Amino acid sequence: MIYSSNMNNHTLFSVLIAIITILSVTHSTLATEVSQDGRAILINGERKIILSGSIHYPRSTPEMWPDLIKKSKDGGLDAIETYVFWNSHEPVRRQYDFTGRNNLIRFLKTVEDAGLYAILRIGPYACAEWNYGGFPVWLHNMPGIELRTNNKVFMDEMQNFTTLIVDMVKKENLFASQGGPIILAQIENEYGNVMAPYGDAGKEYLNWCAKMAVAQNIGVPWLMCQQSDAPQPMINTCNGWYCHDFTPNNPNVPKIWTENWTGWFKAWGGKRPYRTSEDVAYAVARFFQTGGTLQNYYMYHGGTNFGRTTGGPYISTSYDYDAPLDEYGNLNQPKYGHLKQLHDVLHSMEKVLTYGDILKTDMGNSVTVTSYKYNNISSCFINNDNTSVDATITFQGQNFTIPAWSVSILPDCKNEAYNTAKVNTQTSMKSKISNEAEQEPSSLSWSWRPEIISSYVKGGIGEFSADVLLEQKAVTNDTSDYLWYMTSVNLDDKDPIWSEDMSLQINTSSHVLHAYVNGKEVASQYAQGHYHFVFYQKVNHFRKGKNLISLLSATVGLQNYGPFFDKTPVGLTGPVKIVGKKSNNEVVTKDLSSETWTYATGLQGLDNKKLYSEDSAYALTWRNDRDMPINRKMIWYKTTFEPPLGTDPVVVDLSGMGKGEAFVNGMSIGRYWPSYLAGKDGCSLNACNYRGRYDNNKCVSNCGKSIQTEYHVPRSFLRDDVNSLVLFEEFGGNPTQVNFKSVRTGGACANAYEGNTLKLSCEGRYISAINFASFGNPTGVCGSFQKGLCQGPNDAKTILTKTCVGKETCSVDVSEEVFGAASSCGDEIKRLAVEIVC
Repeated sequence: MIYSSNMNNHTLFSVLIAIITILSVTHSTLATEVSQDGRAILINGERKIILSGSIHYPRSTPEMWPDLIKKSKDGGLDAIETYVFWNSHEPVRRQYDFTGRNNLIRFLKTVEDAGLYAILRIGPYACAEWNYGGFPVWLHNMPGIELRTNNKVFMDEMQNFTTLIVDMVKKENLFASQGGPIILAQIENEYGNVMAPYGDAGKEYLNWCAKMAVAQNIGVPWLMCQQSDAPQPMINTCNGWYCHDFTPNNPNVPKIWTENWTGWFKAWGGKRPYRTSEDVAYAVARFFQTGGTLQNYYMYHGGTNFGRTTGGPYISTSYDYDAPLDEYGNLNQPKYGHLKQLHDVLHSMEKVLTYGDILKTDMGNSVTVTSYKYNNISSCFINNDNTSVDATITFQGQNFTIPAWSVSILPDCKNEAYNTAKVNTQTSMKSKISNEAEQEPSSLSWSWRPEIISSYVKGGIGEFSADVLLEQKAVTNDTSDYLWYMTSVNLDDKDPIWSEDMSLQINTSSHVLHAYVNGKEVASQYAQGHYHFVFYQKVNHFRKGKNLISLLSATVGLQNYGPFFDKTPVGLTGPVKIVGKKSNNEVVTKDLSSETWTYATGLQGLDNKKLYSEDSAYALTWRNDRDMPINRKMIWYKTTFEPPLGTDPVVVDLSGMGKGEAFVNGMSIGRYWPSYLAGKDGCSLNACNYRGRYDNNKCVSNCGKSIQTEYHVPRSFLRDDVNSLVLFEEFGGNPTQVNFKSVRTGGACANAYEGNTLKLSCEGRYISAINFASFGNPTGVCGSFQKGLCQGPNDAKTILTKTCVGKETCSVDVSEEVFGAASSCGDEIKRLAVEIVC
């Protein structure tokens, strides 16, 4: 603004009042009113169908966010949902981090720039298979604190963080009431699942949460998921595999599904879970058939647990979750495309689903027709909940065949626009291409150095001492996975325990325990199945006189779920005993639990010298001799590499390694543990049957193998020229097998039904060939398709070759008009089977 220096005060005041008036009018114009009734969330008074997907900002990178969110929008989503991760933002009390992957505001603005809504699950308890459920461990160590209950110390900290987040978001005008994208917020998380053990204090805490949230005055509704007794005005919501039977606790709030689990997380030593596209679509269609109007996929993009962010314990670094967008941001086909088609159909029915009268008709034999009617518009769902038998029904004078465990959607109650069991989207096959710059693992040149543990195993040198076994979280404050417990004991042949057969017995809640006596390794052991075990190993090198016992306890992600999960101990719970067995088989024990124990947090190279950092003062202390040891515990390896060419996502294959943590250019890409293999039994031998209720034990695979050998290296972590890879190896491995690969679509298959338009894509690359194509009733599965007994007269492979080869994408109508009338098919629905090469 330009104004004259001669402008008098009255005129200036009038101009300022006018400006303020204009700004207030502009703000009120931009503000979005979000409310709710018994049918839907209302945006500016209009009921809406809202399809949302979870993307957790710390599990990807800021450089990935725009593409992830664009693909989400292209996939038919209206909103992005995310947790807020307290321990990432406040790792040390009152010291905050909102930079890089923790830049919540940048993430929300990226959502806003894409024209999508946001759902902010502040919690601040998240669960989410995240370390300690998202709580910072310093909370655990505050005097007098009890978590998730009516405890003033905890509630003050929770309110402080919640208010901090709300104020940050308000400052950037990101709530819908300010014109921003956030239409809903959540306080607490799945508390109803665990509340009973907290008793009356839990109920008091729940009511406090609601009052505290309302007092934040954010101008949009608050959610409480899995909370059937959520106090008003909180909206209680459903989480799970299926939520069509869920009913809110208030008839004046809509039916909302905050977590539709698109897959399941993976764990070290576990099998690979898989949820079919057909079943996810079935669950969504049933939810909207039964009056739901807002659902969120958990996850839509799972991403990666970088650094030490995994919870569990034993959650893997990959958080792919079999989501519609895979760990690297590629389309997970057919799940992405099959759900996109469903979203398009649901959006086309928005008015009738949110305003229409509902009529449910039981057709018998597990078949139900649900009709929605609004003005002159009618839309119908027909579900068949039978797990094995297809159903043929007559509805309004027409015959419809509904496959078992499926839902057909008829936007006009006459023509089937979508069936959840009929997948008309390609199945993409991913290829892992070796780094063009380094074709063989042997081309990587390695240097190494040992992890220095002598001061602990030979000197017993620590930071402080106590005459008790301390819990690990209390000592480390979660600044490291590792804690040393050290004590000394004097023995002689007059000691009752002295014998030629002495062992060390340790009751421990460590996830991994390494034991040393007098500087020599005794053994290592890790928990399997239960995270408490007894370490019992014979020791051959006890001696007369002073004996130093050094025990290294390691965690692999802190527990993130369950009532009082914060009280689950980690570390040496005790007792710690020396067990002597006499020649007459008499057993004598000596309890060391109350001896003086010396403690040291972390490892020298990992936590003190930070050997992975390019700024480390110890960066020049690596050895380059040819006699590099392999399969040795507690060792560091380092190499340099050039990034794979192109823009495809990059992974590093650590198949030969044992257990440890990997760093690229000083940034942790997460823990690795490829040596921990899944059990050999329990896997699905045949193709997964989508029919019937799903849980995470159905359709598992990967028996006898590692759950994860390849680790995501985001392109933004890489330089164009030389990059460093540093591995801290705890168990022992062979780095000469390590290599880098890029991930791309190598081909695709489809088996599309007549009457649909099939889109084929190589996702940024060109279709180079058609391996197979047949229209009629082809048999087999991808990679082994065969022509059926009936087929169209026009050669499908020739047609697809002309239409698709040399293009990134192509579309073809699956019809007799294109492929000719297929003879001898009878009433069978015809299909087009295709296999392309990229």
